[in-house]
Amino acid sequence: MQTLAHWDGGPGPWILLFPLIWAAVTVGAVTVLRRTVRGGRGAPWHAARSTRPAGDSPVAVLGRRFASGEIDEDEYWRRLSVLEEQFGRTGRSGAA
Repeated sequence: MQTLAHWDGGPGPWILLFPLIWAAVTVGAVTVLRRTVRGGRGAPWHAARSTRPAGDSPVAVLGRRFASGEIDEDEYWRRLSVLEEQFGRTGRSGAA
């Protein structure tokens, strides 16, 4: 009886198919694990890693610190004046 693995007494061309299938399964498993474990694209639970959003301005951070009570009013105005000197008037008219 002739099987897929033996063709005229030796290994047939089908023997190459099995390592290719295992390679495809391995690559697929590694791809799925990398996307879920390391937080690749499509992993929504890794979106909030930092407490500060990327587009948050220094003036907004200063305002949040003042509102939470980390700094007092004098410190707030002193730091705000330094920020306005360095970056121009931002936040009032929207133009720098």
